[in-house]
Amino acid sequence: MDIHAAARAAGILTEYYDARGQHQHVPIETLQRLLDALPHSSTQAEWPIVRRVGAGAFAIDAPEHVARWRLSRSEDVVAEDDARDGHILLPDLATGVYRLEFCRGDGTLHSSRAIVVAPDQAFQGGFDRVWVLAVQLYSLRSDRNWGIGDFTDLQRLLELASKLGCAGVGLNPLHVLFDDEPENCSPYAPSSRLFLNPIYIDVEAVPEFTGLDPATRDAIRREKQNELIDYKAVAAWKRTALELAFASFQADRSSERWRQFEAFRKERGPLLARFAHFEAMRKQFRRPWWEWPDECRTPIDVHMDDHRLRDGRDEIDFVEYVQWIAHAQLQACTDLARARGMKVGLYLDVAVGVRADGFDAWLEQEAISRKLSVGAPPDVLNTAGQDWGLAGFNATGLTARDFEPFRAMIEASARYSGAIRLDHVLGLNRLYLVPAGSSPREGAYVTMPLDALLAAAAIESQARRCIIIGEDLGTVPDGFREKLKEWGIWSYLVLLFERDHDRFKAPQHFAANALVTFNTHDLSSFEGWRSGHDLRVKHGLAIDPGERDDERHHAIATLARSLGEHGIHASDFAAVIAYLSRTPSRILSVAIDDIVGVVDQINVPGTVDQHPNWRRRLPLSIEEFSARFEGAGMRGALQERDVLLAQ
Repeated sequence: MDIHAAARAAGILTEYYDARGQHQHVPIETLQRLLDALPHSSTQAEWPIVRRVGAGAFAIDAPEHVARWRLSRSEDVVAEDDARDGHILLPDLATGVYRLEFCRGDGTLHSSRAIVVAPDQAFQGGFDRVWVLAVQLYSLRSDRNWGIGDFTDLQRLLELASKLGCAGVGLNPLHVLFDDEPENCSPYAPSSRLFLNPIYIDVEAVPEFTGLDPATRDAIRREKQNELIDYKAVAAWKRTALELAFASFQADRSSERWRQFEAFRKERGPLLARFAHFEAMRKQFRRPWWEWPDECRTPIDVHMDDHRLRDGRDEIDFVEYVQWIAHAQLQACTDLARARGMKVGLYLDVAVGVRADGFDAWLEQEAISRKLSVGAPPDVLNTAGQDWGLAGFNATGLTARDFEPFRAMIEASARYSGAIRLDHVLGLNRLYLVPAGSSPREGAYVTMPLDALLAAAAIESQARRCIIIGEDLGTVPDGFREKLKEWGIWSYLVLLFERDHDRFKAPQHFAANALVTFNTHDLSSFEGWRSGHDLRVKHGLAIDPGERDDERHHAIATLARSLGEHGIHASDFAAVIAYLSRTPSRILSVAIDDIVGVVDQINVPGTVDQHPNWRRRLPLSIEEFSARFEGAGMRGALQERDVLLAQ
């Protein structure tokens, strides 16, 4: 067997150019391990047909030995006919994903192909230039939360932000994690991107809340004084309180609240039931789902019904109840932003992958490759490469499922948002996959059906009237950003990367349909960058920062020079925001960490326990933020959004 030919047929790139422009050949051993882990039918020939709405009727060639064809959408047959002369004429189709089946003369299925019919573009929003406040929800301090920012804190922040002229609040992913492993707190390593993390519930706002004993209240008060969040303690307090609330709730199944709960169950349907069963089985078996009893390894409804009858009924109902509460509280935030006239509202992040042992990987075993980890090859900032420990989608499974898992992922966040960000949007074109047990250097790129995924994203974007922003940082293939623009997916522009050796990009040269920001959660804060603190931290962790001290000094001087060339003669964070405010980019994201002068980085890639990632609280409370906002000169800086762009 020609392994290179087999790899190419499976969509594996046998060679590529790295971030330094060097030509890399993928070793045969890596190709074989990828082939062993990918679905064997992964061939580009089976990728879908992509059409725009209103493009008219169209013809395709039928495969040989096909006598009849049938076009369906979901379970409804749209059209069918004989395959005369090997040609099939299909009608102009409405928005949606269709399945075209080819049948032999005896009526048996020969093959099938997906057809994605999409709007011309994703939703583009109805505003000119606005700004949003970016925050890690868990980091919010308040006089009333239980040691972690919650949905009531988010409502209070939305109220405050709207008074400051802000169009929305951007958040870390709110995806559900393993609630019994609270120390694994990265919001980018979820069990599922379809459900919400209950740690953000404000328990005291739950109608069934039964009160808090003085000892626990005192423990919460003491814990909140610490710089770092004790996730284990917070999760335990909330779990106990929610269990008591649920016991009170289910005591009266004739109440109006119970009817509302049943309506939520009905709306979310089998998906919610599967998630609740998964959680109950995960806690019962205490090992990865592929090691569960055979009848539990796949999400077949009859097996779930058996499990519900045998044991775990209370746990199953409790999981559904908690998701109902989380949904109601987050929806209240969405409704508040809309009532306050905020043009973006919530701006949510969508992680690039999921835990291999989590719900989504169990639910979509065909579409998610659990034996391959998404990552990145070595680059300037991460010279050893990256293995994110996350399972990602694969082309064959997504196509076979008519892209439903991908569409559901987008819908789950878009339903609450005016904008979402797809982390590592490059993964819609190709994913860098690392076989289990290999180093990040031993991975390879695997291609994805880009047009079909962008078309599916456009469908969900328009349905939910939600802007989609693609995090398009890193090594970008030729033509990729142009393809995103064609489909109306906005770019994600980070000032730290928008420079050459001598100057930062001038404001007028930034794209309009884009979100612009100074940094990201994986980069240094402004104060950390300006002081070189991030470099010292990485050296202390024995991580190559990808930048020398003299290079950083040069970058800081270059920024000051670029600001001065545009009449901005300060060099603090407000000056940077004034600079970014002059860009035509329609959304400017301003990190609350930088407004209040946080030095430490939110997350240091490549670390788990060596650095307190995702654990730091803000140094001040929501109640104190307004004064700090004014004192930091942010109001004047953001008024630069009204300044005419230089010619």
